[in-house]
Amino acid sequence: MAEATTRVLVADGERFFREAIVEALAQAGVACEAVETGDAVLARASDAQVGVLVLDIALPGLSSGEILRTIRESRPELRVIAVSAQTDHDLVLEALRQGASDYLAKPLHDEELVLAVRRALAAHDVEAHWSRLRMRLRSVEAQVTALAAREDDGSDAALASFSEAVANGVAEVVGADKTSLMLYDTAATELHVAAATGADLDADAMDPVALGEGVAGVALSLGEALLVEDIYSDVRFREHTSREQYATASLAVVPLRTPSTALGVLCATDRAGGVPFGEDELALLQLLAVPVTQFLLRRTEASAEVGRAGESSLDGDGELAGAVCAALVREIEPAAVLDAALRAVSERLGGASVALHLIDNRSGRLQREHEVPCAGLGDRAQLSRDRGLTGRVLQGGAPVAAAHPECDEAFAPDIDTALDGEVRPLLCVPLELRGKVVGVLRAFPAEMEALSARTLQMLSTSLSAAVRNVLLYGSLLESIDELSEARREAGHPRLS
Repeated sequence: MAEATTRVLVADGERFFREAIVEALAQAGVACEAVETGDAVLARASDAQVGVLVLDIALPGLSSGEILRTIRESRPELRVIAVSAQTDHDLVLEALRQGASDYLAKPLHDEELVLAVRRALAAHDVEAHWSRLRMRLRSVEAQVTALAAREDDGSDAALASFSEAVANGVAEVVGADKTSLMLYDTAATELHVAAATGADLDADAMDPVALGEGVAGVALSLGEALLVEDIYSDVRFREHTSREQYATASLAVVPLRTPSTALGVLCATDRAGGVPFGEDELALLQLLAVPVTQFLLRRTEASAEVGRAGESSLDGDGELAGAVCAALVREIEPAAVLDAALRAVSERLGGASVALHLIDNRSGRLQREHEVPCAGLGDRAQLSRDRGLTGRVLQGGAPVAAAHPECDEAFAPDIDTALDGEVRPLLCVPLELRGKVVGVLRAFPAEMEALSARTLQMLSTSLSAAVRNVLLYGSLLESIDELSEARREAGHPRLS
């Protein structure tokens, strides 16, 4: 079942204008409905599928100010386009102060109306996406905290209880009807289901999966999270998949492992509502994988070997996951989200100077988009994308955490240092969008502590998610600028 279409609510007391607006939008393929009183507006605006309100500010009954104040409190993501006569400038200004995002003057021009409504729909969709993501991040934060706090006495009962909690947590976080935690048997080189939700069989009765086979086996052998849009058409899996195996074709799978130890896999299938899993679901699943990996490592001798090898424990990863989730939940505006996330990273690295760079399509260079300087130490505004350790991270997608970066032959002093040019420890993490590296996070801590592969993956995953949403907002703002320019050219200047 596909997600319901976002609708436009048209509110105008004059039948001629009401019907004209509905007709213009319907011809443009925009789903809409109409009302003629303020009370009817508030009744219909409570429907979550209504994303845009085209509001005549001279509507009979409730004043536009009352309507806008109520909507601002109950549906802050709802976009309102105020419609007025040319002489209603004072009312328009008041409507804009009360939260209207745009205005149109009567008589309306069909093309201008459709353009404004489509921009408002785009704005609503982005804001609604942020709202849903914040709610899901709260769920992840709660799950991460609960799973990280679980004690383990080494018994099978403790493992079974933990596994069940994980499977249920995955289902809640990503909205999947079927989920599972699969644990790796080193001797048999197989994955066995430890716990599952939504399955017809008990976990013990489910068939094991060999390493390198099926989605779970491939994800664990590659050490990569997999997002499968259609398993029945994916050449990697279709020979091993029957049509009866999944209710929907989309899967999200995240391996649980360190560079030296394979532990298991988190799987989510059959997303509720039938819509495919996306990058958000995969990122949330990777956040949830942190405390699960931590728990499983505690049960193996490999955890002690990792500690003796100098790799930090995953306790820091859990703290970082919680800090980044809390930052994303706490803030609303994209710039504030990015700032909070970078500050969480800076604090985790002992007050390091941190900066985020993205590829500028015009110059082809890395452009500094945001930074959190420490003690006045700032990063470079522009960087080459193909030189130094930074260029290697951008080209290869593998992070660098070097206490002495100058010892690496790829080190370039004019690239891999901060603005003052002094050589100091360097952390450089790739940022990905739709499977492509689009930028890097750079940090210059006073001392480079040992960082696990999971910590580096956490930095990449969480900040990539933040960047993806910031870019969505940037695209939306560009669209709004285009709308303003089109309106100026059409002879409808902004209110001054």
